[in-house]
Amino acid sequence: MYYSLIVLLPLLGALIAGFGVRWTGERYAQIIPSALLILCAVMSWFGLPGAVEWDAREPITWFRWMASGELDISWGLRIDTLTGVMLIVVTTVSAIVHVYSMGYMADDPSKPRFFAYLSLFTFAMLMLVTADNFVQMFFGWEGVGLASYLLIGFWYHKDTANAASMKAFIVNRVGDFGFALGIFGVFAVYGTLNFDAVFEAIPGSQGATFKFLSWEVGVLNTLGMLLFIGAMGKSAQFFLHTWLPDAMEGPTPVSALIHAATMVTAGVFLVCRLSPLYEYADGAATFITYIGATTAFFAATVGLVQNDIKRIVAYSTCSQLGYMFFAAGVGAYEAAMFHLFTHAFFKALLFLGCGSVIHAMANEQDIRKMGGLWRMIIPTYVLMMIGTMALTGVPPFAGFFSKDMVLEVAYAASNNAGMYAFWLGIVVAAMTSFYSWRLMFKVFHGPRNGDPEAYAHIHESPPVMLIPMGVLFVGSILAGAVFYNYFVGDGAHDFWGHSIVHAKANYLYVEKYDEMHNIVHAAHYVPLWVKALPFFAMLSGLLLALYFYVWRPETPARMRAANPGAYQFLLGKWYFDELYQTIFVNPSMLLGKFFWKKGDGKTIDGAIDGLSMGIVPMVTGIFNRMQSGYMFHYALAMFVGVAVIVTFAVTGG
Repeated sequence: MYYSLIVLLPLLGALIAGFGVRWTGERYAQIIPSALLILCAVMSWFGLPGAVEWDAREPITWFRWMASGELDISWGLRIDTLTGVMLIVVTTVSAIVHVYSMGYMADDPSKPRFFAYLSLFTFAMLMLVTADNFVQMFFGWEGVGLASYLLIGFWYHKDTANAASMKAFIVNRVGDFGFALGIFGVFAVYGTLNFDAVFEAIPGSQGATFKFLSWEVGVLNTLGMLLFIGAMGKSAQFFLHTWLPDAMEGPTPVSALIHAATMVTAGVFLVCRLSPLYEYADGAATFITYIGATTAFFAATVGLVQNDIKRIVAYSTCSQLGYMFFAAGVGAYEAAMFHLFTHAFFKALLFLGCGSVIHAMANEQDIRKMGGLWRMIIPTYVLMMIGTMALTGVPPFAGFFSKDMVLEVAYAASNNAGMYAFWLGIVVAAMTSFYSWRLMFKVFHGPRNGDPEAYAHIHESPPVMLIPMGVLFVGSILAGAVFYNYFVGDGAHDFWGHSIVHAKANYLYVEKYDEMHNIVHAAHYVPLWVKALPFFAMLSGLLLALYFYVWRPETPARMRAANPGAYQFLLGKWYFDELYQTIFVNPSMLLGKFFWKKGDGKTIDGAIDGLSMGIVPMVTGIFNRMQSGYMFHYALAMFVGVAVIVTFAVTGG
């Protein structure tokens, strides 16, 4: 009942805000969902030890959902450490966003609808992370997609918001198609969709193949690839990432909720939940490693030149998700979840800090029109400074512990994919530091570049916005140091239990080998230069940002002028949108226009118009002439008819 309440209370909040506002009033339509989420967050923190102890020994079954032949699906909750960690992440960030939104959305006329969407999104995400079978997970997966569509397009009067919500929905459907095929494949192979039953049967499928066209294809690698395609869409990985920056059209609290700890981390959670599969699907795991590392690099390069304050942080999210994926790809699921956990705090803090800056600057989001703000909004400056230090990996903040561990496990993997991820990860660490400090220097330091009228009315955010950011401030400082031992230290094996597979390393830096000496344990014994390199990468990015934007602020303009092609390439986001427009959108539009004009207009409508304008009038004209109104005409017709019938009967006889 305890964990069931955590999942169901956000749904209750969504119903109250969405349908009960006429009885509760607008104010309580905000307060009640927020209070319920705070309660869920507190229960999740206190429920973590119970989840660790439970360790998926048996699911909490609510009711039987569907049964058809071999398919037997119950609706219930899977409780283990992985679930417990995700409950904390989702409910904590959601509760903070709910409270923050009471201040940020104070002037919006549709606040109850906004809070209903927030709570609905949280419920769908909780259903996803507590699922005990693929069907229930898919329900939460699609629920999150629906709620994100509603939240991104919340300001539906803006064409850009409508376009962004449609783009997010459609791109995610591409990934979800692969996810659905993967689920179908799992059922076809194993005859069940319950996690425990599938996980128990996976070792027996090792080496199994099936014939596809003229190739023999591995069963487990195929399933792993299809399921990961779904993760690529939700987590905005390379090729399916294009929806992420456009999603910034939604209100800033939405950006914090979707892009810090919930929707975009669903793919990472999926891979970690399916770790028993990926441990036997080497090809799929290697693919995950390469995609994750490539995504981290791509997003970091684009983040270098962005000027929208929210888009910079959004590309940072995309890049950090790449870190999580390549950690999971090399088998270090513990490290991937550790970075997911710490990232939730400092990235939500940065997004909400951006919202505070936008609030102060009268909705201005272009960092080129800011500058010199630190004295005017000191609390926001301090909070964003902490978030930036955590993101870039300054010790002893949260990101220092988790990001360094991700890079160390990539090196410890000792294979080509791991080395690719490690070295790209080092480069990305330097770029992350550069664009993060670029944002801080251009927004809070230097000359005032914005509208004097906007500067005249700058004011700090109200306490209802600053206090939630303060909670994230604490998490950004302590989450890494406090939880290090549990997630990736000596206590990791007992902490994670059977919720994930403790993957073995290809080689170890310790002599003794047992089940506790896995790839994460091996990462603690990598060479000292491997441990030190991320710090120096971070320091190089900081010094370069200081040189560009503090010591020699004329340098960026000079470099842009000297390298216009490279600058436009990065500013154009590697031209993926234009490429997809040319390859997919334009041909689809032409095909649709062809079917509309030629198929529907000429063929279908033409045929109907031909019938209605030609044949039908001719036939009706004939029958119309037969209706003369004279009795002897009708009598003659009857006589001829009877004569024909009698003649036919006699002849036939």
